[in-house]
Amino acid sequence: MRLTRPTLGTVTTLAALLLIAACGSDPATPASGSGGPPAATPSDHGTHTAASAAPPAPLRQGETFVDLALPRPYTPAAPNGGTDEYRCFLVDPKLTEAAYLTGSSFRPQNADIVHHAIFYRLSPEQAKAASQVDAQAKGEGWTCFGDTGVQGETAWVAQWAPGTGETLLPDGFGFTMPPGSKLVMQVHYNLLAADPGKPPSDRSGIRMRLASGTAPLKALQTELVAAPIELPCEPGGSGPLCDRDAAVADVAQRFGARAGEVVRGLNKMCNKGAAPVAGNTQHCDRPVRQAGTIHLAGGHMHLLGRSIKVEVNPGTPEAQTVIDVPQYNFDNQALVPPPAPITVDEGDNLRVTCTHDATLRKQLPQLKKLPSRYVVWGEGTSDEMCLGVLVFAPKG
Repeated sequence: MRLTRPTLGTVTTLAALLLIAACGSDPATPASGSGGPPAATPSDHGTHTAASAAPPAPLRQGETFVDLALPRPYTPAAPNGGTDEYRCFLVDPKLTEAAYLTGSSFRPQNADIVHHAIFYRLSPEQAKAASQVDAQAKGEGWTCFGDTGVQGETAWVAQWAPGTGETLLPDGFGFTMPPGSKLVMQVHYNLLAADPGKPPSDRSGIRMRLASGTAPLKALQTELVAAPIELPCEPGGSGPLCDRDAAVADVAQRFGARAGEVVRGLNKMCNKGAAPVAGNTQHCDRPVRQAGTIHLAGGHMHLLGRSIKVEVNPGTPEAQTVIDVPQYNFDNQALVPPPAPITVDEGDNLRVTCTHDATLRKQLPQLKKLPSRYVVWGEGTSDEMCLGVLVFAPKG
């Protein structure tokens, strides 16, 4: 795969490479701009729990529940000296007719080690290829840093991160599920706090909310807008990984060459080829290539995140705020609807802005024993991200 510029209208190669933790939605959760999550403290960033998630809403007319889970427990093992594994599992809703996915509720059986989960829709042809990848790997599923391990574009249709309840999509909308399509369940396992002598196992699953493919629903898609991370070592921090080049090489060693490509690609795209500028706050602009409407949105960072904001046409009379989380809480990552659906036109500007705090590395239980480092975009819980996740209905 090669890096390409993301567009609002299709999840591109760069978006596929990012494979980020996204968030589900809880209709009872207020939009970030109208109260937002509680103030973030070091302890807010260090726990993983699903206890606060609201129960699923009642079925709407024409909907049914389909439950899927791993057939056997899986015990993650972080490769390459890291503390994270991304594991992909092929799950089959056994669709004989076209359907819409109108909601989802991920069920993390072991929330102590599950950092996030993303579900990607596969065509019947891709599902056959995924079955071959699965058969060649040892144990349940296959390791999948960088992408799902399946050729071709895959559609992101469901997600979970801490603090998420059920993702209930708006009335009249859904993700298309053709007959014979299957899902890749990608789970990010974080083993920072795990006991090496007692490796934990997991048997997570998902409850899908499905409606008939003949229902008069409009199709949705998930869109991503990302910014680079260029966070220097905390004041007084020192060591070999405080050198940026060494930090980028370390990410590539733990997660593969594509992890380094993402760091370079984001900087090339967002800084227009200029050299990276180290700092707590980074942003990225990209154009909207397809008109449509944003119905749900969320922001994702890791344990050093302090604030995140996604805007349309910032600094202009047409400026709109999609999400604004001034006090980011890792354990409250639910997608939320804006106060009203946000219409975007081709050529509009999307901007995501994130602020991180390197001093948290020496305060959080999961990170304070790790060496100081220059933090760049990376897939591990001890690395960082800056991502806006948008559930979008194309015009027409």
